[in-house]
Amino acid sequence: MTTIRTLLLDAVRDCPDGTFVRWKSAGEWKSWTFSDLAARAREVSEALGRLDVKPGDRVALMMENRPEWMSTYLGIVSCGVTCVPVDAHLHAHEVSHILRDSEAVALFGSGRVWPLVQEIMGTMKFLRSVVLLDGAIDRDRRESGVRLHDYARLAESVAAAAASAGAWFDNHEALEGDIASIIYTSGTTGRSKGAMLAHSNFCAQLRALEYFTVRKDDNFLLVLPLHHAFAFTANFIVPLACKCEISMVENLRTIPENMKDTRPTVLLAVPLLAEKMLGAIMKKLRKSTAARALMAMGLSRVVGKKIVAQLGGRLRIIICGGAASDPDVLRQWSKFGVNTLQGYGLTETAPISALSHEHEIVFESVGRALPGHELRIAEPNDDGVGEIEVRGPSVMKGYFRNEAATKECFDEDGWFRTGDLGTMAPNGYVTITGRKKSLIVNREGKNIYPEEVELVINACPHVLESIVLGYHVPGEKKGEHVGAIVVADLDKIAEERNKSDAASASPLSDDQIRKLCVDEVHAAMKELSAYKHPRRIQVRFDPLQKTNTLKVKRYLYSLDAAPEA
Repeated sequence: MTTIRTLLLDAVRDCPDGTFVRWKSAGEWKSWTFSDLAARAREVSEALGRLDVKPGDRVALMMENRPEWMSTYLGIVSCGVTCVPVDAHLHAHEVSHILRDSEAVALFGSGRVWPLVQEIMGTMKFLRSVVLLDGAIDRDRRESGVRLHDYARLAESVAAAAASAGAWFDNHEALEGDIASIIYTSGTTGRSKGAMLAHSNFCAQLRALEYFTVRKDDNFLLVLPLHHAFAFTANFIVPLACKCEISMVENLRTIPENMKDTRPTVLLAVPLLAEKMLGAIMKKLRKSTAARALMAMGLSRVVGKKIVAQLGGRLRIIICGGAASDPDVLRQWSKFGVNTLQGYGLTETAPISALSHEHEIVFESVGRALPGHELRIAEPNDDGVGEIEVRGPSVMKGYFRNEAATKECFDEDGWFRTGDLGTMAPNGYVTITGRKKSLIVNREGKNIYPEEVELVINACPHVLESIVLGYHVPGEKKGEHVGAIVVADLDKIAEERNKSDAASASPLSDDQIRKLCVDEVHAAMKELSAYKHPRRIQVRFDPLQKTNTLKVKRYLYSLDAAPEA
């Protein structure tokens, strides 16, 4: 039987003194061994017993990335209790929904969430206990019907019992079928739902190791938030199972500096991060005549050695997931000698459903089904495009206490409907073409995939980002027209204006910026068929609202009332 608990115990047995996690605090790098991790997890388990938490109960975990996130999670799930990871940056109403919907009986959090918790805890019917780090709770007490505890004091008070025979950890053992996490979907199309993921779902994800090599001396750089399924599985569970090291970055701005310090070998990234890092590198290379000459001669790997040296000297793999990747970005990283893979999946699939094989990379594809899993294209059209469906041991058990939503996303044979559209090559490699719910069908019955149009618009020189939507014209009962919301790249416009030789390089007016962007979009549309061209173009100056995985929240936007451009 393999559970997340057994992964922890195996690591402690085989590498008790091996470093598992490193992080920077007060200017110094600190670390925990696998034994340290297990000891702290046992304290959390013992604390759960003191708080009268029972196996099967739900306990929320609301912290930014830090080592206590990992030990708290392991202490919760190792004993058959379900963890509900919560983004520490959510608003009060979003956290209220998650705690209420999951019926969480306790919450473990960092000090930064205390003001939010104070605001909502009196309205939580099931919440009985709150345990916070960082000295946020000065004394143990009861407030609004909730028992409040300081994390450090509670851990210290149970430490002896946790390390002794008869500890709560030893008397309660998780089973494969127990729900380890209820992860709430990021809500790109509406209110989030809690995906129930068992220990067996996460452990089945380890089949991904058949597609890329992990070495005992690998060091995984942790950049993405652990409450998200991609970072949790690929940047926590995989290193735990492989008994490798994890290095936490301080923040996004310190990534280059932290990479020099920790010398990581594996980077898990959302596409935007990989793109931004590459953009900064290419900007420097354009200033180097020697680098440009070497790259022109096809010697990018020579240049790549110097790039990797600046990133710690050991980076060998980048795995991108969470959103669609630009094939050219992946291709360029690979030219520099960094093996760059792309994966695909959803929270509901724990999350990886498809992954490129390190020896068979197709940059335009998200890879093929993990071993032991199946992917298919349901009801493909004449172009081979249909909804991607997945079946296998990583697929969730369903949405927590939401039978209607669960029934809607599964067919009678157990295939999970992803809502994504794609094609499949004869070798099983899948290419994503768009979202089923964002698909635009015009009056002629032609299908327009917004992502295809967005890719062209986003290549415009002065466009930062865009979202392509369907809209309806009053009086027309069938079909949609294509429209676009475009965000102007104000920084680039200002930078170019400042560099202008014109004597009167005054800032452009809002109307001038709008016209600049609209004209560029119209010009760019020449490479697409006419029926795909947006007829309504709205130019905005503020970034589009996104989920924590940087996906645009499409449901927030509409062009039905916008004028045509």
